[in-house]
Amino acid sequence: MTRYQQLAEQLKLQIETRVWRSGDKVPSVRMTSRNSSLSTSTVIQAYKLLEAQGWLVAKPQSGYFVTSIMGRVTEESSVKATKPHFSDKLYEFLQSSSHANVALGSAFPDPSLFPLQSINRHLASAGRKMSINSVVENMPPGNEALRRQIAQRYINHGLSVSHNDIVITSGAMEALNLSLQVVTHPGDTIVIEAPAFYGAIQAVERLGLKAIEVPVNLETGLCVNQFEKVVSQNDIKVCWIMPSFQNPTGTCLSYRKRQKIIELANQFDVVVVEDDVYSELYFGEQRPRPIKYWDKEDRVLLCGSFSKSLCPGYRVGWVVNQTFHERLQKAQLVSTLAGSLPVQEGIAHFLKYESFDKHLRKIRKELSNRQKILIQTINSYFPSNITVNRPSGGYFIWVELGAYIDTYRVYKKLQKNGISIAYGGLFSVKDQFQDCIRLNTSYPVTQELKETVRYIALMLS
Repeated sequence: MTRYQQLAEQLKLQIETRVWRSGDKVPSVRMTSRNSSLSTSTVIQAYKLLEAQGWLVAKPQSGYFVTSIMGRVTEESSVKATKPHFSDKLYEFLQSSSHANVALGSAFPDPSLFPLQSINRHLASAGRKMSINSVVENMPPGNEALRRQIAQRYINHGLSVSHNDIVITSGAMEALNLSLQVVTHPGDTIVIEAPAFYGAIQAVERLGLKAIEVPVNLETGLCVNQFEKVVSQNDIKVCWIMPSFQNPTGTCLSYRKRQKIIELANQFDVVVVEDDVYSELYFGEQRPRPIKYWDKEDRVLLCGSFSKSLCPGYRVGWVVNQTFHERLQKAQLVSTLAGSLPVQEGIAHFLKYESFDKHLRKIRKELSNRQKILIQTINSYFPSNITVNRPSGGYFIWVELGAYIDTYRVYKKLQKNGISIAYGGLFSVKDQFQDCIRLNTSYPVTQELKETVRYIALMLS
């Protein structure tokens, strides 16, 4: 995506979210050029593109104004037709989950598992030591000390990475969205999993892409044979894949499959956006190697985060890639400018003076125990014809109910009682998985939670 297209997409999103409403005058070409560090010709190209698509209208001697929604007809309209529906549905779900008393549908781990007080002390300590030049030094690609520590962790797990290949982002979602943005154009076709992380679906719709779904098996993960068929028969630009403890199913791909995926990506010139945010939460002896480990052509953009393993809510993620390194920085500069300076400094300080691995050993053991107990509870109360997997890491389980049940209706009923579950319809661009639910296993299985599971079982019967 060119710089003027990126600017046009950014302004379009502001209009869609009603930052600029119908009839409002948008910033002048000169002001936008100054604020975004783009040339006036680039800004004019972006404004003329939006004018051609019906989003803006130019008034002589006055500037550019936002049109009414009726005038907005674009070449991408058919691709984006489902966006408002899915975005509204996802927004409703995320809002209800954040206010639930029993958050089995939440995407976030139990906050009590993390050393937040210790992290806050390191944030304060790092803040006192920040130099006057820290603001400049922590612009993209991000805090150098933090990038070095991330690179060192990868090297310790067998992946040769330089800190110069890493861009720090505001959480994993920015890492994934920026990665997808710099390797696609509106109208491109990408591969996603089915079921897929709903953030991938939202990103596909926001960027005006087309998605082809490849099924995920509860036992073996992504169907590589189907993946090969899709990339060989279609013009695929990118695949977005979560090989380790996939959200929502929790499946983990074998090394043989990971190698096959990168072989096919090389053969058919497909870029791989690898969502690796759960890999530190393994229950076995060794952290699973990412697909990036077998990547000899630098076509994998490896995305990670501390949000699931150390500090949820602090929004520290990253992308590892050399080829697209500069493009990622530029895309970040025109969107969020940079990640939080104090947080980057604080996390780097924590990693330097505390044992992250000791914390990880503790949290893995606790997550494994909680998962085991919750699955036992589910098997005690749920109908006998269900299928529930037992992932070897992460904190999600995927429950197939074995009979047609509209889990959205169940979700709405439970919502009234302060209980959240993630219903299956959130995880597909098609009308699939209506009889499935994703449950969060990171919370302690108290008597109250057992009673909640029993109540959910009654709603499903």
